[in-house]
Amino acid sequence: MAAGVVPLPGVTTLRRPARLGMAALVAAIVTAAAWYLGAPIFIRTYADEPMPSAPAVTATGTLPSQPAASGPAVAPRILASGELGYVDAIHNGMGPVRIIEIGGRRFVRFEEVTLTNAPDVHVYLSRETGGTWSEGTSLYLGALKATNGSFNYELPATVDVAIYRSVVVWCRAFRVLITWADLAP
Repeated sequence: MAAGVVPLPGVTTLRRPARLGMAALVAAIVTAAAWYLGAPIFIRTYADEPMPSAPAVTATGTLPSQPAASGPAVAPRILASGELGYVDAIHNGMGPVRIIEIGGRRFVRFEEVTLTNAPDVHVYLSRETGGTWSEGTSLYLGALKATNGSFNYELPATVDVAIYRSVVVWCRAFRVLITWADLAP
């Protein structure tokens, strides 16, 4: 033992490795939790889904058995649109969000957007504005497909889109608003 070091009563040299092991375990847990909570802010995902297209219809009104080589493209009709909003420095988005109709089908279309990431992010159509929503009155569209790019969520045929006033991007893990877009006709 080193000169001048007095061992504490009841403390053996075997406890030091146990304490070091416990400290290493705690550090590993803290690091893993910090990575889970903080890393999504820095991780970007990308999607580049094309604009949905209408199926071609023959002169008899039926779908052709073979895709047409060329024909007039049916342009989507914009039913409502809005811009993603800024919540704070950590939670925000930029870019247009639209409800479009094409060929009798309706979609929520995120077009060349940029959003901050978080764990467990989901998209809703809300009857409210300003980033507020209610699970009972909102329409769940699905998990966020990407933080950057263009992507679509198809709406069920029975949905009355006129009652929805915003698109909300929500982090379920922390119950926090990431961004939203109030919709206008």
